[in-house]
Amino acid sequence: MTQDYNDVFTTTLTNRTQYLHDNMSKNSALLKRLKEKGKMRPITGGSKILEELEYGEGDMIWYSGYDTISFSPKQLFTAAEYALKLCAVPVAISGEELLMNSGREQTMDLLEKRIANAEKTLINKMAAAVYGDGTGSSGKEIGGLALLVADDPTSGTVGGIDRSATGNEFWRNQVESGVITKDNIKQLMSSVYFKCSRGSDKPDLIVCDDNLYSIYESTLMDLQRFSDPKIAEAGFISSRFKGADVVYDGGQGGNCPENHMYFLNTDYIYLRTHKDRDMKVIGGDRRAVNQDALYRIIGWAGNLTMSNAALQGVLIKTEASSSDSSEETASQSETSADGNETSNNGGE
Repeated sequence: MTQDYNDVFTTTLTNRTQYLHDNMSKNSALLKRLKEKGKMRPITGGSKILEELEYGEGDMIWYSGYDTISFSPKQLFTAAEYALKLCAVPVAISGEELLMNSGREQTMDLLEKRIANAEKTLINKMAAAVYGDGTGSSGKEIGGLALLVADDPTSGTVGGIDRSATGNEFWRNQVESGVITKDNIKQLMSSVYFKCSRGSDKPDLIVCDDNLYSIYESTLMDLQRFSDPKIAEAGFISSRFKGADVVYDGGQGGNCPENHMYFLNTDYIYLRTHKDRDMKVIGGDRRAVNQDALYRIIGWAGNLTMSNAALQGVLIKTEASSSDSSEETASQSETSADGNETSNNGGE
């Protein structure tokens, strides 16, 4: 009977984990976009994940007639090195629980519920880690947006490259902060957007918390609240700004840091996953040596990586000083008195 339970447990878990990768991407706007653009790239081995970076330009020489076209080799590429990070979610069922659910239908129902809980745990934890700075769990978590698109891009090390070092300015993301209101949010968003643009390279995804999304949404007319159908179908609240999807990731279970709005060019962001640990059951059948219980482990290994920092940015809302608050209140009072307030409904 125990062997039957082992087989059912393993088969059920294996079948369910085939869909776990898809469900994880659906729970995060960033991961969903990376999947759509083919930026979830597998790795096959090694202790480090390498991302090639293009940070220089070659020579172009103007010439006429028989002028010499000289060539001086330059270092145009380097590589960022990201550590391989691992996580696992155990699924356990005690012998007592198996006895209490001894019928096949009851056993299957118990297994499904226990596995579904493990999947939910893994999906939610991964969605939160996407915003982290890599210091969680004693530095064992993946480096998320708080690391790759930092509040202070002039300090810290990302992908093995010291951002504070002279000559590494290319590896710093854009950042802007200040008191943000309905009256100035579009101006500040435009400032960060343009700083993150280079020719046809522009941010395509903007993710933000409750506060900044609410302020931005208040500047829009109902007819302007349109978004990418794929984003909407996935259940994300979103709108558009200069062609980029503005996605709300707040509320209960929201993970975007408070008062942050990330401007992302997802052409240069990747989720690199080890091919042998892509939400798979690892270690085979497990039975506790000194416990009456069955165990399985769902494992994942990889990291969130980036190949261009200068095209990423973050807008941070700071608290208004007492003098700023007084001036804003006075301005609102004057507007209410003359009744001439107009909405900023310019399409972005």
